[in-house]
Amino acid sequence: MEIQKAGNNSQQYQIQNLTIQQGIDEKRAKEIYDENYSIAKRDFTEEARRISNERVKELENRLIPQIQAISGGLKAFADPSFQLLLIKAQKTAAATERHEDYDLLSELLIHRINKGNDRHIRAGIHRAVEIVEDISDEALLGLTIVHSVQTFFPRTPNINSALNQLNDLFGKIIDSDLPLGIDWIDHLDILNAIRINPVGSFQSIEKGYTDVLDGIAVVGIKIDSEPYETAKTILHKNGLPYHSILIENPLKQGYVRLNVNCIKDIEDLHFQELRNGNSYSIPITKEQKKAIKSILDLYSKDNELNAEMQKNFMTEWMKHTNLSKLKEWWDQLPRAFNITSVGRVLAHANAQRCDKNLPSLN
Repeated sequence: MEIQKAGNNSQQYQIQNLTIQQGIDEKRAKEIYDENYSIAKRDFTEEARRISNERVKELENRLIPQIQAISGGLKAFADPSFQLLLIKAQKTAAATERHEDYDLLSELLIHRINKGNDRHIRAGIHRAVEIVEDISDEALLGLTIVHSVQTFFPRTPNINSALNQLNDLFGKIIDSDLPLGIDWIDHLDILNAIRINPVGSFQSIEKGYTDVLDGIAVVGIKIDSEPYETAKTILHKNGLPYHSILIENPLKQGYVRLNVNCIKDIEDLHFQELRNGNSYSIPITKEQKKAIKSILDLYSKDNELNAEMQKNFMTEWMKHTNLSKLKEWWDQLPRAFNITSVGRVLAHANAQRCDKNLPSLN
């Protein structure tokens, strides 16, 4: 029997038929796309249309397959609000020469379909579509990195797997030289993607990640100590498997900790049990959750040891090329800023362009 966490960020889509899609199939969606483009290109001269035709076609080639992958997604083409946004996206696609922008615009339109009922998100998406053409490469990269640091966290309780996941993510996002100086930040402020904070500073990488991963960057309980025996007794009395819940702490030899990524994950713990060759997920009872939480009170309260864990965590962090590069860049940021709703949807869409497995923006 082993313990595992219930899946987060999973999405379920209800199968819908063509009647619910209001008669919109792939052929009709492409026709609507072309009808909207006939409106979008009215302001172009004949000379400009040849270039714009190629660019808008590139957007179509990326967008339609993605929308088809969403159950009921094609019915968005019947929505007047979506059509108006589509025209904006086509105009932006026609005006930009960056091939990455077509993917970015596609991600924003997909986000509009998934989250468009929220007017705050909708407003951010509509403005983001307009500034895709204007935002510089380095500003978009810097914005995406800051958003990703503040948004994406690994879900595994294993520190090596957690850091590998983060290293892979930032390896996909950091696809060019990192922006330096202040100009890219001012550029984002002009585009209303951020609000510069004139007095504050960003939380350090060490503080930010060890606070979130508070189940990993901890001391835990010393093996063969009185608290250790107490913890085993608590688990035994509550029918909980000791070796699945308490694991050796890779950051501190001779200590064990709960097998969780962060403390709040205790609420989502399930057993995975094999019966007759079949795997069953068994939720932990309220009493068992309470018992596991009580083990936290047995953790070492030694401030020096806890500070050592944060140092050890960052030692492991710096062994990863992309994470090391990220920290060095983060430490030299000249100004702190808050990301606006416009910048948030733009950065998230760009992150999803880099890594298709990232969850949707909440």
